[in-house]
Amino acid sequence: MKFLHVADIHLDSPLDGLERYEGAPVDLIRGATRRALENMVQLALTERVDFVVIAGDLYDGDWRDFNTGMFFVRQMHNLREAGIRVYLIAGNHDAASTMTRTLRLPTNPDGLSLMLSHEQAETRRLEDLGVAIHGRSFASQAETRNMVPEYPTPIPHWFNLGLLHTSLNGSEEHDTYAPCTPTELRSKGYDYWALGHIHKRSLIPADGHPLTLPPVLYSGNIQGRHIRELGPRGCFLVSVDERHRVDVQFRELDVFRWDICSVPCRDARHPDGVLDRFRQELRALTERHGHRPLGVRVVVTGGTAAHQELSSYRAGFIADVRSTATIVSDGEVWIEQVHLATSYPRDEQSILPGDGPLGELAKYLDELPNNPDELARLVDELKDLAKKLPGDLQRPPDGLQLDQPEWIKNLLPELKPLLLERLQG
Repeated sequence: MKFLHVADIHLDSPLDGLERYEGAPVDLIRGATRRALENMVQLALTERVDFVVIAGDLYDGDWRDFNTGMFFVRQMHNLREAGIRVYLIAGNHDAASTMTRTLRLPTNPDGLSLMLSHEQAETRRLEDLGVAIHGRSFASQAETRNMVPEYPTPIPHWFNLGLLHTSLNGSEEHDTYAPCTPTELRSKGYDYWALGHIHKRSLIPADGHPLTLPPVLYSGNIQGRHIRELGPRGCFLVSVDERHRVDVQFRELDVFRWDICSVPCRDARHPDGVLDRFRQELRALTERHGHRPLGVRVVVTGGTAAHQELSSYRAGFIADVRSTATIVSDGEVWIEQVHLATSYPRDEQSILPGDGPLGELAKYLDELPNNPDELARLVDELKDLAKKLPGDLQRPPDGLQLDQPEWIKNLLPELKPLLLERLQG
């Protein structure tokens, strides 16, 4: 027996604000969730799986129009035509309380509905396979109670699968919904827990219990939507033998991927040398991801003699990075951001000014990050300047936040070499 464990499709996720990024492949990124869903359906057909389970968040909230729902219905119809059953639950983004538009979903080949109830936990019996699927949809977006105790007891001698949208003990990146513990899940006696909500695929540790206990897994989302969702995204292909032992394989579904390109430049003497390092790292990155379209954040690090020139002519260097990426990848890589985190090399501290006004300025800039009172005074002095800035320079998230001490503090490593370069002429 084989099945797919899928979660967090977020079909037609709006990705608001994407247009503000220069050169962003907006159409490609916005359509990526649809293509990833098509890939999931094709995988199910190719592998001839017996069924598919989807652990919540089919959508990203209410649709802008009915096309989102109709696309999902068509994909589910394709699976039905192939005799593949689908069982799914609603997560916080598509809870009954958040969706104002609905479309009638196709039924399974056995005549049962795809969506499990949001009124109570229920069990779907697959008599021909000896499989019981237990689950419950979210009735409201803020489902803050533990739903596990109401899940049905396992059917003896059957393969019992639990379907749940949950944050478990909580997550820094996701809101806390349907909280529970891995121990509570395993105590139900199911053979497999298919979880959704956390977008990073993972096997949940067994809380000190023997590793032979049934697996509790997040499959992650099927398509990364922004730079915080790095690396391959997809689903699990699960094979089950007659003794209910499982073999879990990750299968990629994404069509556009996000990653970080780290560029160490400790020995680089000039910006051209840093670009050479970037070129090498980017080639390796694109090969690692199979030359698929990428959204990349470039992080340049290390003590380098090129530090002052990089910081002083930041805009020109970033433009060089973007053009280099286009040439190296034949247009398949889009640079989301470039972060310069370089510093002066230890053996070249002599290039810093010593005594006199420039030395005093350098000393002031070095001490400022660790002096909250002085930072506050600087913010107060900049108030009048902040009021005179054009609107586009004040607009978040990329505007000048001169009223925020923490923002100024983070800017200082770039500000110091820029000032010294200009003042030294």
